[in-house]
Amino acid sequence: MNSDRSSSIKPPLKSATGWPRGCQLKEDVSLNKYLLDANRTINLYSLDNYSFGTKNALYEKDASILARFQRMKEEFAVYGMRRSVDAVLLVHQHKIPHVLLLQLGTTFFKLPGGELNRGETEVDGLKRLLNEILGHDEDDDNFAVHWKVEDVIGNWWRPNFDPPQYPYIPAHITKPKEHKRLILVQLPEETKFIVPRNYRLVAAPVFELFDNAQGYGHIIASLPQALSRFNFNYL
Repeated sequence: MNSDRSSSIKPPLKSATGWPRGCQLKEDVSLNKYLLDANRTINLYSLDNYSFGTKNALYEKDASILARFQRMKEEFAVYGMRRSVDAVLLVHQHKIPHVLLLQLGTTFFKLPGGELNRGETEVDGLKRLLNEILGHDEDDDNFAVHWKVEDVIGNWWRPNFDPPQYPYIPAHITKPKEHKRLILVQLPEETKFIVPRNYRLVAAPVFELFDNAQGYGHIIASLPQALSRFNFNYL
């Protein structure tokens, strides 16, 4: 019975009635490019390759969360949606990927990054912010200039003037207040990070971040999934 049933199965006819209409099957160049991108390899260097120093404390522009959203509201009325970028910097320990995070106090973690200036490109802004946060000197523009910006691995939107952010624009929101991009940056083989003295630069293993929004927030907890499309070369 199974053989009779198999013999009755015919391949679909090539017609113009399918979707998209009038489309003929052919080699998809864009798909081939996607498959190449999906197999991209990122070099990860050991945490032992890097050294660390300290510099003067670096404080937020706003004295409180309330002041932050008040400034965002005022700027939105004049300039529109805020644009920001966060850098995803990876190292490895014992061939396990670790994400470099800035720790403030005992329970607050964030990715290095911040607001873009008006008219500033994301790449230029990201390198400026990395220079300001982890560079040797405020005037040292060469700290991250040769770092390779690999890819955008996440987009998050803030629908209102309050803390929640989402990896999509909610259906009822027509004018999100902030758009944040997460950008994977290839670190050099070795460098020295100069960390503001009110922060610690910590390396968190991806298995600790996974599904751990309570400890790290939704954005950082999403990184293991976002990074899973890359192959890592441990050096």
